[in-house]
Amino acid sequence: MNRDRILVVDDEPQIQRFLKPALEAAGYDVVEARNGAEALKAAATIAPALVILDLGLPDMDGKDVIARLRGWSQVPIIILSARDQEAEKIAALDLGADDYVGKPFSIGELTARMRTALRHRIQETGELTRIVVDGLAIDAIRRTVKRDGEAVKLTPKEYDLLLLLARHAGRVVTHKTLLTSVWGPAHGQDMQYLRVFIGQLRGKIERDATNPVIIRTEPGVGYRFVAD
Repeated sequence: MNRDRILVVDDEPQIQRFLKPALEAAGYDVVEARNGAEALKAAATIAPALVILDLGLPDMDGKDVIARLRGWSQVPIIILSARDQEAEKIAALDLGADDYVGKPFSIGELTARMRTALRHRIQETGELTRIVVDGLAIDAIRRTVKRDGEAVKLTPKEYDLLLLLARHAGRVVTHKTLLTSVWGPAHGQDMQYLRVFIGQLRGKIERDATNPVIIRTEPGVGYRFVAD
């Protein structure tokens, strides 16, 4: 049986002692790195399926590791860090991290997010042509959206917003990324503008817009398209 190889980057010995056996018991092969330089070298040589990355490394900030990895790799990256400020989460996600788990954490939550990242990591090459979730069908070639077989009428911006979220299924997409990608850099801070469009979009695609299951809010950070 092929086992996904996970690169764990953390300089805390207790975290390494806990994570390695826990992840191996969950069916993964684990490679460890204790600083940014080791992490970058390992990522280039072993081609991991996923990277678990602490932001507080002894030789460089974890965000620098993300930026350098994203220069040549789309490997899923899950941040595992005690830094709980929203600004840190947003910066890491904007640089290309897929998800963020705060310390202390449960192994159940971490492995669930790992499975999601491994399933839904969709490279930003426009390869996604169709996705179906909870009766919602998006056809990127025909630019159509249907709910239970019935056409859903979206404005061009609503459609672009939905497709961007769908193409990052399972990932947290920050407010800034959504705003600048759909409306341009001048709208990077228009949070209320984005909330209005998300509300309109949910009203058209969710079975219950007051209890959304497809487009989830990540408070203070952004939104996540759930394709499970």
